[in-house]
Amino acid sequence: MQLTPQAIQDLNLIAAWLALDEMPVEGDIDADMAILAGHAVLPNIEGAVALAKRFGLPLLLSGGIGHATGALAQAMALHPLYRDIDTRGNSEAQMLAAIARVFGGIDEDQLLLEGESRHSGENAAFSQRLLDAQHLRPQRVVLIQDPLLQRRADATFRWQWRHRDDAPLFINWPVFTPVVTLDGGMARVTGAPPQGLWSLERFVQLLMGEVERLRNDEKGYGPRGAVFFGEVEMPDAVDAAWHRLMRLPAVQARLAARR
Repeated sequence: MQLTPQAIQDLNLIAAWLALDEMPVEGDIDADMAILAGHAVLPNIEGAVALAKRFGLPLLLSGGIGHATGALAQAMALHPLYRDIDTRGNSEAQMLAAIARVFGGIDEDQLLLEGESRHSGENAAFSQRLLDAQHLRPQRVVLIQDPLLQRRADATFRWQWRHRDDAPLFINWPVFTPVVTLDGGMARVTGAPPQGLWSLERFVQLLMGEVERLRNDEKGYGPRGAVFFGEVEMPDAVDAAWHRLMRLPAVQARLAARR
């Protein structure tokens, strides 16, 4: 996929906005739980597991059979640490738990599995339901999702808890911020070890779609559209970058292939 320097700059601007990061740069974190929503970006998943291991945080793994399930199973099958794990018929939560055991040596009693959710809205709703069933009331939760979905996860989880007096403070952590760079004249996604990252084509499709979903209009997921969350304020620079990218034939071709 050929991209101009301006297109790469625009992709990186949008990616930096989507990958909402509220984690302190260094030192201890003030949190009593982490929630990892299911996706297929292995370096992000490993970062979440390492964080839970380091700080002894209970780790809630949320994901049933959804859009990312097949991609996660495929990424694990191609990874030297995880390729022997049988993922057939497993929920995303079960696959994430297997990674937590193999990569981080996480104890079973540190894991909470929510294996029914099919999309981001259910990630939030069913995570809340599980915490209620377990009589758990975390006050500060590290929220972790695919970096490109992090801002939407924040909006969705806060919306789910909007009427609760015991709503936790969600601390967003995308683990890393993806950056598109030129390598030998070819664009590729960097920011973390390459094993288990998006292909460039998948990255562009997902990034462009996320802006559409976050935009507060009749096609989006906000108050003027599907009402899956409250209004997300989108910077003018992000909106302008998205429209520039939409005019590129290479981007149009990738989005057409998605449909």
